[in-house]
Amino acid sequence: MATPSDKDLEIENFLNSFTRGVFGRERTQSINDDVCTFCGEPAIEFEDALSRKEFAISGMCQKCQNKVFDGEE
Repeated sequence: MATPSDKDLEIENFLNSFTRGVFGRERTQSINDDVCTFCGEPAIEFEDALSRKEFAISGMCQKCQNKVFDGEE
């Protein structure tokens, strides 16, 4: 189980509200459950330590990170 990165409480509440409204799930809970905040798929395999760290920040699985950062489909 991953641990969400530390954020100020107001920021955390905003992000959870935003992701709940856009994706139907809260960022913090998704990270705790090892589920991608964006697509809802399991987020357990990553290419490297930096990608795993990004998951703790954004809640994006490797596939979604690749789409967002690399433009891959």
